[in-house]
Amino acid sequence: MTVRIEAEVIHLTGRCQAEDADTLLIALQEQPGRIVDMADVQRLHLAVAQVLLAARPAVRGVPASDFLARHLLDLLQ
Repeated sequence: MTVRIEAEVIHLTGRCQAEDADTLLIALQEQPGRIVDMADVQRLHLAVAQVLLAARPAVRGVPASDFLARHLLDLLQ
């Protein structure tokens, strides 16, 4: 699974697929103050990116993908 939850942090790793959007959304709704760690993300399905853009969680780490690092992180911060 590419969404791993550890207490206050949600780790996104590898290639996040569309079905990961549900897991991410539920985790953010259950505890809105959670931080999303994107350091190990290679790719994000648009559904996952939409959840991040809608929820606007605190984000840490820089994705491996230059595109995500350059464009998505700017929108989230």
